[in-house]
Amino acid sequence: MCCWRQWGSVGLLLLLLHLLMMSASSSSGKSPPRCLYCRKVLGKGNSTAFVDVGVQLRVHSSEQVLVVDNGLFQLNLSIPGGDVTGIRYNGIDNLLETLRDDFDRGYWDVVWNWPGKNITFDRVHGTTFEVVTENEDLLELSFVRTWDVSVNETFAPMNIDKRYIIRRGISGFYAYGILDRPEGWPNIDMDQVRIVFKLQKDLFHYMAISDERQRIMPMPEDRETGLPLAYPEAVLLTNPTNQDLRGEVDDKYQYSCENKDNRVHGWICGEPPVGFWMITPSNEFRTAGPIKQDLTSHVGPITLSMFVSTHYAGKEVGMKFRNGDRWQKVFGPVLVYLNSITSEGGVGSLWEDAKGQMAYEAETWPYDFVLFQAFPLSDERGSVAGQLLVADRYMTKDYMWGDSAYVGLAPPGEAGSWQRENKGYQFWTQADKKGRFFIEKIRPGNYNLYAWLPGIIGDYKYDVNVIITPGCAIKLGVLVYKPPRQGPTLWEIGIPDRTASEFSVPEPYPTLSNFLYTTSTQDKFRQYGLWERYMDLYPESDLVYAVGVSDYSRDWFFAHVTRNTYNLTYKATTWQIIFELEEVSQSGNYTLQLALASANEADLQVRFNDPSIEPAHFSTGQIGNDNAIARHGIHGLYWLFSIQVPCSLLGTRNNTIFLTQAQAKGAFQGVMYDYIRLEGPPKI
Repeated sequence: MCCWRQWGSVGLLLLLLHLLMMSASSSSGKSPPRCLYCRKVLGKGNSTAFVDVGVQLRVHSSEQVLVVDNGLFQLNLSIPGGDVTGIRYNGIDNLLETLRDDFDRGYWDVVWNWPGKNITFDRVHGTTFEVVTENEDLLELSFVRTWDVSVNETFAPMNIDKRYIIRRGISGFYAYGILDRPEGWPNIDMDQVRIVFKLQKDLFHYMAISDERQRIMPMPEDRETGLPLAYPEAVLLTNPTNQDLRGEVDDKYQYSCENKDNRVHGWICGEPPVGFWMITPSNEFRTAGPIKQDLTSHVGPITLSMFVSTHYAGKEVGMKFRNGDRWQKVFGPVLVYLNSITSEGGVGSLWEDAKGQMAYEAETWPYDFVLFQAFPLSDERGSVAGQLLVADRYMTKDYMWGDSAYVGLAPPGEAGSWQRENKGYQFWTQADKKGRFFIEKIRPGNYNLYAWLPGIIGDYKYDVNVIITPGCAIKLGVLVYKPPRQGPTLWEIGIPDRTASEFSVPEPYPTLSNFLYTTSTQDKFRQYGLWERYMDLYPESDLVYAVGVSDYSRDWFFAHVTRNTYNLTYKATTWQIIFELEEVSQSGNYTLQLALASANEADLQVRFNDPSIEPAHFSTGQIGNDNAIARHGIHGLYWLFSIQVPCSLLGTRNNTIFLTQAQAKGAFQGVMYDYIRLEGPPKI
């Protein structure tokens, strides 16, 4: 029956209206009209034919629920809140956890605070609902929450429009959000914007993040019965439902991923075989650039789409709104993709199919079906091409190709500012072996072009703003990066790649491991508790590294951490680099290039041949809040310090550089080194 029969007199009025529309369209030769709500054909008799995209409105007690069905799956949305309350697919009545409240299954949330005040976790529930687009191929729905000063202590001062798009023939739905602040609104900080989906725990047990990172996961109750570890997210499984997982550590941060690789992740249900995937076709709306790390999926079972967060970076990458400036940004769309096994495939084919869908979504970006005016279509965007070379006369007299350089456009700022940028859009690519790059699908706007290269320290910035206009194809030609360099290399430790992965990452405690990473050398750093192994390896005294004798892959611990005295107090630690010089120049300064891959509430002090001199010859001051040591990140934000070393501080024999991480209030204060290089005085 058509929906009017369920609505009484209101439905009858709707029916009469549509019958009038039907009569008008029939006389004009147009196709018969369909109900604006249930999408059934309004023809003679009781026709019940459906189109591929159908909408039905039902009322459950005091809550209104919108039911959308495109013939492949059914989506339930609360009205006007816009929470995803149900997803029916492949014979499963609801993929989402029915033991949770309707508003706690699929939702948007933001984390914000007034400057200097405590943070607020804000679930975003719409207050108005609108059908934005409705045709034979697509339905777009809008759920808006408009900020009201009368509730300013509860909701973030932000107008938020949550949108969902359901398309013909697509097994899943698109979600995107429009965050908007009119001019003159009050100052706030906003540290997180995301979408959360909580799946049925009795169905979804297998999680996949990448080809290598897939596994059967613990149940949420296994965490509740487990042993809490150094922070709430980490739990030792002592009596899990699946005894094969007994003795493992579960920690959601073990499944984090860099933005550039965070394209598809999700869960697989074994019976019936069904996949639930989060697909992100573009990184343009994510914050802090391509190597910013963030959460993906974890025990719950939970799947996330993270747009803004301070994970692995700290408040430096949180959005700060000051002085009442006008701001708007479109986050997404992302695709919640559903798949099931065909007669020819096995469970593994669900992951392969999800990857294929991800590739298709990326290829068709920007979507031509998103009609919001602030989402430019393909012909409204531009491109930039060029070639990056490197000039470092102490490495070679010739220019070097910018081999595999990361090249990107981000809002104007200083060199390297892209890794802390959070309000605009960024567009990145990786150059080929000869440094040639092509960045396409760029939104119109004013940008700087930035770059950095594996194997080369520092950050490049093109010194002219890049103005993107609709349809432009900018050719920048050859660009030359002159990395920080004062003199010839005397010695070096590590590889300048912005991570600490090349250093000595210890084996985890056998009783505190995640079995997924026990055979992996690439992801070994993701194990829990590795910071505590420093005390085992250096029980009496701190690390000493002898240039020319020691091997950094074996003798340089991956993280410079504090020393636990086992009475709930911690001590600062001082590492030593011992080296000799054939001669010491009596004119000109030496330079210590010190690159950090991470810093967390650290103060790194550097002294030359005198461990007790005060103040230190150099100090970073307290820097960083990325917490990458505790969260298995192997890097957070990148820091580079070029430290001048007067020749009077050095001798030909028995030189020692003392590196002291002076902050010692807890276990996770420290730094990860990326690369250290001592340069001689410049050669004329």
